[in-house]
Amino acid sequence: MVESQDLLQHPRRNLGNRYRSTAQKFANLAKKDPERAIENLAWAEQNARQAILHDFTDERNWRCLADLKVLNHDGDGLHAVLEDVFSILGRDPEHLEQLSGIDFLAVGPELLEAAFAKDPLDPDNWWALMVSAESDVDSNNQFTLASFASRCRRLNFSDQRANIVFGRRIERIRLSGNEELFIELARQLLAHRPLNHELWMEMGRLHERRKEIDDAWSCYDHVQQLRPHLTVRDQFLDRLKREMDGQEQIPWSGPSIEHRDAFLKNMESLTERISTRQVPSTPTVPEQQEHESAHPDELRLKLLMEQDDYQEAFFLARRLLANGEDWAKSWLEDIQQKMS
Repeated sequence: MVESQDLLQHPRRNLGNRYRSTAQKFANLAKKDPERAIENLAWAEQNARQAILHDFTDERNWRCLADLKVLNHDGDGLHAVLEDVFSILGRDPEHLEQLSGIDFLAVGPELLEAAFAKDPLDPDNWWALMVSAESDVDSNNQFTLASFASRCRRLNFSDQRANIVFGRRIERIRLSGNEELFIELARQLLAHRPLNHELWMEMGRLHERRKEIDDAWSCYDHVQQLRPHLTVRDQFLDRLKREMDGQEQIPWSGPSIEHRDAFLKNMESLTERISTRQVPSTPTVPEQQEHESAHPDELRLKLLMEQDDYQEAFFLARRLLANGEDWAKSWLEDIQQKMS
């Protein structure tokens, strides 16, 4: 559990607390001074939104904004708040179904509390639910790791905040010693958001500790491609060479093309589940002539980009580059720009 001193030293969290406190002060002023209630509620909402902007992982910030929506009789606004929360929680269809045809002012805050009870934003509180359920023989398995893993395979983590929240959750799984499940779920998160260089880094470190050299290099390579100033792939190679000094071993310079291709194909296949691709229409005569002259993989990249399937396009472009197709570099740069 994070110590209170650490919480005070966390700059974004501290700012979130300050904005939430200011929002509550304006809300109290609105109750005391009806003549300026509209103005004070507007200031309260503005500060509540700033609190969430600085720390979306603090449930108190979301409760504050939801309470203000109720106080302002803004049912549509409360609906939007709940949708935002459910996006962070992986856009679970079970959650989203609850938003159809209800009186948000009447039951919206209750729905918010139910969501946080099932999916606490704080990773330590979430892990406490997991540990309790795993040790309870009478548990209905709602909060077990097996059910969590099953949910992760169908949730949508394209929202950057969802990637962060669930990334912190699976980090607790790794720390508990369940490394295989961590690797599986980390790949699920990365399939939705390949630009998460921090998770690639953590994956690389784990594979390195497990002496899975090829996989470690692949992960570090992603980090260095995404953040060229982080030379973690080159540093990894230096560590390997130092370990081999004085040993009669052939210096290792990187995984084989076959391994890199298989690694990226595996990541590419994970993205198919979240694909937004539609069946393409029959091309016209000029389009057919263009298709005949273009590289088939380039046509596939173009189609994926047109349909906003940036995740699958990312891994396809990376795989093409790994196989020596230098023309895919410009495509990869364009994809990364679109995704960020």
